[in-house]
Amino acid sequence: MYSFRRLALLLALCLPALHAVLAQSSSSSGNPASPTQGQEQAQQSAPAQAQPQMSVQARIKARREQRRVAAIHEAYDHLYDAYFGAGYMRFTPGTTLQRVNEYNWNVGLTRYFDERLGVTLDGRGYYGTPFIGPTQGNPPAGSVGLTKPAISQYTVLIGPTYHFYLQPRYSISGRVMGGLAQGNFTGDTNGYGTLGVLYPDGPTYAFSASIIGEYNLAPNLGVRIAPEYLLTGFGSTQQNNLGFTIGIFYRFGKQ
Repeated sequence: MYSFRRLALLLALCLPALHAVLAQSSSSSGNPASPTQGQEQAQQSAPAQAQPQMSVQARIKARREQRRVAAIHEAYDHLYDAYFGAGYMRFTPGTTLQRVNEYNWNVGLTRYFDERLGVTLDGRGYYGTPFIGPTQGNPPAGSVGLTKPAISQYTVLIGPTYHFYLQPRYSISGRVMGGLAQGNFTGDTNGYGTLGVLYPDGPTYAFSASIIGEYNLAPNLGVRIAPEYLLTGFGSTQQNNLGFTIGIFYRFGKQ
């Protein structure tokens, strides 16, 4: 009987201590994470949140680039480019004469081998009225009154054209051509020939170099302007002529 009482007393003393230990263990396991642990968790979750946003931006950029490439392909993936227009040039009609304003028509056709490289065949006519003073050169008798005869030149040129900058709405190209030029300088001198100062009639060589700017009104239609240098060899001399051409072009035929 005495031992039973001792055992009951021992259990009564141990129960409060056991309850305190269990309560402390439960509160320790429910404590919030430390600041260091919170920062680590935030750093781990931040890339996961940023990654989807970066992927969306990358997809948008990729789609834009695909649309740009498709528009360039639609505009410049043609076999042929036909154009016509007008132009202006400063030309020296004789070694002792001042430069004259000449106006021209021009037509041409370009055969492309890819979106950038092609070969152009070009034809032109230039027209002007140089001023000839009554005592310039050695004019024949009776020709003193011929002070503004009409002159003309015609060229046929061929050479490569290369698009070195392409955009859906515009492009910049370079072109060089060589060929023949025919000069008609005496047709308006009433049979007095060169009047002692004009170049003689006849054929000669011609060389052209130009930079072409094009603006696309549609994938196969647009306008262009081309500053140009034209070298000719009339009268056994060289004429370094500067001018420009403007016109309309039309593309056709798929590569």
